[in-house]
Amino acid sequence: MLGFLRRAAPAAASLPAAGLRQFQCAFHRSNERLSPTQDQEVSYGLNWAIAGRGVIVKDKVFHNLETSELHKAGATYPDCFSGIPLHVRGDVIGGVPEVSKAQFAKLLKLVTFHLSSISCLYVQDGAVGSFAQCDAKVRIISDTPSAVMLLSDVLWEIPDRAISHDTSPLTVYATSSISNNVKTVFGSGTQYANGFAAVDIERSSLILCGKAFADPAIVKDALTAMAAPVLSARGGLPVPGWLMCFGGSIILLFAPVETIRSCSEIQNALLSIDCGSVISSEWSTVLFPSKARREPKLFTKPSTVVIVSSDSTGALPSVLKLSPGQATYHFLAGYHDGKFVTAYCRGASPVDPLALACSLFSNVGGSISLLPSGYLVTSVRSLSSVCCCFFWYGHLKIDVLLLQLKENGTPAYLINAMQSGKHIDGKGFMKLLELALSHNLPDIKTEDVRVGELKGKYRSFLSSKFGKCLPEEFYF
Repeated sequence: MLGFLRRAAPAAASLPAAGLRQFQCAFHRSNERLSPTQDQEVSYGLNWAIAGRGVIVKDKVFHNLETSELHKAGATYPDCFSGIPLHVRGDVIGGVPEVSKAQFAKLLKLVTFHLSSISCLYVQDGAVGSFAQCDAKVRIISDTPSAVMLLSDVLWEIPDRAISHDTSPLTVYATSSISNNVKTVFGSGTQYANGFAAVDIERSSLILCGKAFADPAIVKDALTAMAAPVLSARGGLPVPGWLMCFGGSIILLFAPVETIRSCSEIQNALLSIDCGSVISSEWSTVLFPSKARREPKLFTKPSTVVIVSSDSTGALPSVLKLSPGQATYHFLAGYHDGKFVTAYCRGASPVDPLALACSLFSNVGGSISLLPSGYLVTSVRSLSSVCCCFFWYGHLKIDVLLLQLKENGTPAYLINAMQSGKHIDGKGFMKLLELALSHNLPDIKTEDVRVGELKGKYRSFLSSKFGKCLPEEFYF
């Protein structure tokens, strides 16, 4: 505890004198109002920790309440929202609107000032990732019990004091009310009427305003992007795929969300219904728990990788074993019946997709570094290089040896989710998966006009995305 207080003291000491007096008074008032016999006594260390995040406890703060206690405090499960605007600083994919450093700083100042004016704060801790040695601890600070109850459902449970010993925790600020000053940070558009979310990956901070906490898709996308540098620094490789258990083995699955949703057989085999996994050369985990699985778990490393594509022309066979170069090529393309819907475009990410693919499927060297602007960039070398990924987290450079499926001998397969012009059902998919795992696939050496046309589509798409950065060793 003393060590923690010493670390928290400089942050609190930097606060204005009036704010520090307010913090000291809040601690005394909270101790007077909450007797030691009550379950949620405010601790001195917790007040200091929250002050280090810019929020001064005005009166009371409740820490890690159980669901029943949150209900007693007035928490309810609101209707889920969708389409809440998300702004991200540090996204290299380019699929979501950006927030500038100045905008986020202004927004954070307004939100922390608001939270500091609230009489009762609610703080909840959890984690992204189901393995305690390679997860991203998360602290939620909110003005409403409904937000922490809903947000805690998407996080793994951790011990009460685990976050106080963590060196790189993520912070979520959830405020249910939106003042006019907050609304105008991103403009006055009607799309912000129900709220919005803003992420600064470099700050490891997420701000949820209004009803944003009730949009689970946006919350998970934001947490996934924030957690990526932390998980990577701790020896894991975050990937936009699912882990499934089939035949007693762990399989890493890359598939369209529509395929997952339409096949109950696939859903029943998934270790988590949510997309997002972390893998290493020895183990694997999932980012988010399902409702039936709340206790953190560690799984064995994937024994097989499966990439699902959809082709109604017959150019792609039902099942195809892929070389590392082919697996990388199909992962980057994500072909689905005339469209290229890549797995890495599902949400914001600080990781370059080419470096991710190289780390997964081959021993192409990928060098990733965080620029002062907060963006991660990549340089890719030849297949003779060693596959390492360099993440900058704060001022600490950590060299992480990522999983090399080629060296580990992990097989990769392509499954075509369309047969005779129709999407296969869950049972059909499981039969193809069983066929792939049987290692008894027929040799396919013929190539007709349809294959040539599809190759041209792949080449055109990937050239437009990566240009000359795509190594020659990657092929159809």
